[in-house]
Amino acid sequence: MVWLGACSQALTPLVILDEGSVDHTVYIEKVLPVAKKFGAKMLGGDWTFQQNNAPAHKQHLTQEWCRRNLPSFISKERWPANSQDFNPLDYCIWNDLVQAMDWRKVTTKLTLITELKRAVKKLRLKVVVQNVEIISGKVEII
Repeated sequence: MVWLGACSQALTPLVILDEGSVDHTVYIEKVLPVAKKFGAKMLGGDWTFQQNNAPAHKQHLTQEWCRRNLPSFISKERWPANSQDFNPLDYCIWNDLVQAMDWRKVTTKLTLITELKRAVKKLRLKVVVQNVEIISGKVEII
């Protein structure tokens, strides 16, 4: 699993979980602290965390961790799972990331991880900002 966070300021570092499955425990221990750290670093104390309805995200202990540790988050009851209007990473930024990769270099898990990290650095901040602003209501979707 690869996790990447986005806000109107920047992207978080990639979190690559390449050993075993990702359940709520792994998600809470490995991913959420990165979201918390970089959310605070990029946005201060006034931001809202969004997830989709992946099993690890909607698990009650994950939801409780978010309630206790993040300034604000959208609970599983209030967020649609698969809407391109609400998930810019799933529908736009991941697409740009995949297109920025040199797939000829990907021959092993290690080269895939290396290429993912390289491609993230090539993503244009303008694309990230534009897509985050669309979901935050600052840009009208036509």
